[in-house]
Amino acid sequence: MEYRRLGRTGVWVSEIALGCAHLGSKPADENQAVKLVHRAIDLGINFIDTANIYVGGRSEEIVGKALKGIRHQVVLATKVRGRMGTGRNDEGLSRYHIVRQVEASLRRLQTDYIDLYQVHWWDANTPLDETLRALDDLVRQGKVLYIGCSNFAAWQLCKSLWLSDKNGWARFETNQVRYSLLDRSIEGELLPLCESESVGILAYSPMGGGFLAKDPIPESPPVFWARSHRDRRSESVTEREKRIWLSVKELAQKHGRPISHIPLAWVLRLPVVSAAIIGASNVEQLEENTKASGFKLHDEDIEFLNQQSSD
Repeated sequence: MEYRRLGRTGVWVSEIALGCAHLGSKPADENQAVKLVHRAIDLGINFIDTANIYVGGRSEEIVGKALKGIRHQVVLATKVRGRMGTGRNDEGLSRYHIVRQVEASLRRLQTDYIDLYQVHWWDANTPLDETLRALDDLVRQGKVLYIGCSNFAAWQLCKSLWLSDKNGWARFETNQVRYSLLDRSIEGELLPLCESESVGILAYSPMGGGFLAKDPIPESPPVFWARSHRDRRSESVTEREKRIWLSVKELAQKHGRPISHIPLAWVLRLPVVSAAIIGASNVEQLEENTKASGFKLHDEDIEFLNQQSSD
């Protein structure tokens, strides 16, 4: 396993991280999920990412159970923002919600600190300085070591960094965003900003929601989580998606690699990417994808993929 710095921090994380959005739901039941986490650690993965809203908190509970006695071996990340109850204040990025939710996450994770605490997405209803000050307090209290954001646009991240710098608060060290050959939307503004300010990119869905890991080519289009993409989805695979899949397949055959290794290597080609977050429903899938660590594409391979994935 290869390791990279978490943004500009002195923390080193495995370049392939285990995403736990599915833990606690089929096909990974609790016992299987615990084994999956343990196997990931055996394979060198020391970066585990979850969120309070995943499976209604079950994901955090399972991660906490799996890490009992070995918590010190991993960099543990979770998130706050989503709805966690029926009350009017049971969602968002207010101080009220953040303070309550960090305590709930700590209980579920069976730990007294969170390595990377991320705001899951933007909250237009809460002043940004309220959110950042609440997060800074958590860092000062030792409940959180670093903070990050997720799904932030370039202007949102830029404003956040400016406020933190102005006030001497802890700043976002990472931005977790969807990034793959199928979705290169961050390259216009967000990626250059992160490179300039040493904010680490945590790339989720690096294989296009699994579309670029399946062989033969799937008959159904990729599943994207963001509403903006889902609303635009057609019911069939587009010509661009077919072209990208075929180019990935061609390079997999050229290098004698599983098809999943090509999109992972493409995402990890950039030093600003601190980790590619993968999900796995079984140990075999986890082991195969983890072996992509350290695999480098040739310059001509990257140019070929860039051409095939252009709009």
